[in-house]
Amino acid sequence: MKIFMLAIVVIAIFFLWSQRSEAAAVPKIGDTAPDFNLSDQNGKMRKLSDYSGQWVVLYFYPKDDTPGCTKEACSFRDDLASLEKLGAKVIGVSIDDNDSHAKFASKYHLPFPLLADKDGSVAEAYGALNNLFVIKLAKRYTFLINPSGKIAKTYSSVDTSRHSQEIIDDLKKMAN
Repeated sequence: MKIFMLAIVVIAIFFLWSQRSEAAAVPKIGDTAPDFNLSDQNGKMRKLSDYSGQWVVLYFYPKDDTPGCTKEACSFRDDLASLEKLGAKVIGVSIDDNDSHAKFASKYHLPFPLLADKDGSVAEAYGALNNLFVIKLAKRYTFLINPSGKIAKTYSSVDTSRHSQEIIDDLKKMAN
């Protein structure tokens, strides 16, 4: 029994340490946003540099078609006209594959790219990867990237019901 408890403590400490080390990798405001080259739900390759000169809302989410992720995606969909009026493009990223993204986008009529980060390398570059040994999931983090490709704001605590409006408000402040 003592060995079992010790093993649990060691695993818990390792897990907490690994989460802390990944959180330290989150790009800071003013840093150049890490580039990516990932395919979207339609198989089209997308790079951050394709959006040069525009604001980018790069949001990471854990899993297609789950309650929180659906609420967040649909809020971005519903507020897309307002975001685009402010010069922003929305891009979603998760570890799910292109087929899962295609079904999710079709089911909820999502008009923006959902990128398949199957190996988690882009999420890791943004400090947004939960690596749970055999399972990888993206953390619910969002990065507002300015037209010069720099991180303008990081959102690591997201309320899915009001997140897109929060970004709209921040974009309005930054535009002034």
